Amino acid sequence: MSAALGLYRLQQIDSQMDQARTRLEAIRQTLENDADLRAASERAMSAEKMHQEAERAQRQEEAEVHSQKIKIEQAESSLYGGAVRNPKELQDLQHDVASLKKHLATLEDRLLEAMLMTESAASSLTEARAALSDVESNLGDQTRNLTAERATLAHALERLDAERKAAASPVNTTLFEQYETLRRERRGIAVTTVSDGACDACGTTLTPAQQQTARSSAQIARCPTCGRILFAD
Repeated sequence: MSAALGLYRLQQIDSQMDQARTRLEAIRQTLENDADLRAASERAMSAEKMHQEAERAQRQEEAEVHSQKIKIEQAESSLYGGAVRNPKELQDLQHDVASLKKHLATLEDRLLEAMLMTESAASSLTEARAALSDVESNLGDQTRNLTAERATLAHALERLDAERKAAASPVNTTLFEQYETLRRERRGIAVTTVSDGACDACGTTLTPAQQQTARSSAQIARCPTCGRILFAD
């Protein structure tokens, strides 16, 4: 087996391992990132607070309406009970009743607005709780799926690691060190193929002699531009 072919097989294994590690890191970040859950929880808590405040405001308006009705009942009792006979006092009581009833109408309008606010807040709370439940359900499904995928990738990495050791074993030590250096310098790709007379990694057109060297089983060809090891079957 040529040295270039051995390095190419090693590169294929390393690329698969790199992809698996990248995916594992993405899974780790997803599992640790609960931003969606926090946001949904915060919205639900905010909606709960607004609903409580709306209910409290409604109860206050209800209390004021009730208190005002009692005042009207008391004033009307004095007006129509017969205890007051003085015309001036009766006239004052009539004025008080009319004033109290006018203010009652204002209070009842405010109560209606408070009731509408409570209804709206209750609807928002229901929606926020439903959204939170959906997020929790989706995260549960996602967590199970990602956990299963993580286990599969971990097993794949174990297998690939064994394959890598077997593939690296026959490679010359000096070549292996060069390969590792190129991997670090060239974003993980030390060996690339040749297609249509060009380096697949950077696209540089290769001379016929360079292409022939890449096909040789006795020599190692390097791309004149990116420096990667070339492999051509």
